[in-house]
Amino acid sequence: MTAGQLLVASLFAAAIALFAGVEIMARREGSRVPSLGDVCGVVMRYRVGPLPVGRLAMFGFWWWLGWHFLAR
Repeated sequence: MTAGQLLVASLFAAAIALFAGVEIMARREGSRVPSLGDVCGVVMRYRVGPLPVGRLAMFGFWWWLGWHFLAR
């Protein structure tokens, strides 16, 4: 593994750990931090006129994620 690949893998691991930490904080009793499900729900309800912009953004995100991690 080259130094660049190690750096990128470390950054992805740090991002996953950060998301897990925020989710754990959100699930504590009496927490004011929204969970990932709550955030996704708010994003999915976002509309601009008749266009469901939030749903399109979520679809685009999952498409990008799948393309980069599952297409190999």
